[in-house]
Amino acid sequence: MKLVAVTSCPTGIAHSQMAAENLEQTAEEQGHDIKVEVQGAMGAENELSETDIESADAAIIASDTSVSQDRFGGIPLIKGTVKDAVNDAEGMIADALAAADSDASDTGSDVDGSESTSTDSTQQRRRGGDRSKSLVARLKRLFS
Repeated sequence: MKLVAVTSCPTGIAHSQMAAENLEQTAEEQGHDIKVEVQGAMGAENELSETDIESADAAIIASDTSVSQDRFGGIPLIKGTVKDAVNDAEGMIADALAAADSDASDTGSDVDGSESTSTDSTQQRRRGGDRSKSLVARLKRLFS
């Protein structure tokens, strides 16, 4: 199976690199192809092309920052934190494979005949602390 992933943390120096490496190693051990884009303060490394995304069976976003999901419109999408990808890459890949399998078995239309949206196949794996205690929230309070 072919997967694409994006890892992103505010600095992009260590954690997003570790998450990317863990996803790549786990996918390779399981016999899957994966391409991982790493985003951080310095920009994006190993950027995913439109061809990469179109040929993928599923996408994984492991991010502690905002990542644009618009380009993954036509494929199942699994979301989680960088910590999820570092600690449980197998689980994230398993969720992506399950979403890809369920998407492939779907007919792509609802009862009324309209096409299903990509949010039907999107699964949320968000964990973490209180967002009001994050650095961004504290900075917003400081400057307001």
